Amino acid sequence: MLIAIEGLDQSGKATQAERLRDALREGGALARLVSFPDYGTSIGEEIARALQGEREYGPEAMQLLYVANRYERKADLERWLAGGLTVVCDRYVASSIAYGQAQGLDPSWLEDIQRFLPAPDLTILLDIDPELAAQRKASGRDRYERDLALLGRVRESYARQAERSDWARIDGEQAKDAVAAAIMSIVGSRLSPA
Repeated sequence: MLIAIEGLDQSGKATQAERLRDALREGGALARLVSFPDYGTSIGEEIARALQGEREYGPEAMQLLYVANRYERKADLERWLAGGLTVVCDRYVASSIAYGQAQGLDPSWLEDIQRFLPAPDLTILLDIDPELAAQRKASGRDRYERDLALLGRVRESYARQAERSDWARIDGEQAKDAVAAAIMSIVGSRLSPA
């Protein structure tokens, strides 16, 4: 099973992805965590430079970099899934759709260029207000994190995507333990035989 954790920066994605991986392992499952962007690759390093303002790319080029970064890990993802691992992704395909659409890109194009990546079985949206995201990280924010209007549009795109049946939307403004419990309840129901 491939589970993607999505949401604005500072919504708790990394924390909850780690907690989910650990809980799955404690329950006897083989589980692995992958974070995107993966800054440990050449493309990931270029993304980091762009986010810090060292490079200037338009929205199309940035999304192509993000998508290429995921394709760099495609063989690993396929191998892990084929080997019976549950893969938890801190950000995945929906991020490009949300951020790209918020910058005026066609969401159908953003979906289409990612169609050969392993599809998530479940995407969990940790929904928070952009103002709270800014409060949670007062300094050192990248170019996207500083643009509250953009983050508002990103949140709207995530909300539209979350209407699909393979998504779950959780209030990310709750206490961390409450968010973790909600995630485990959802994942448990998906892992249990019908």
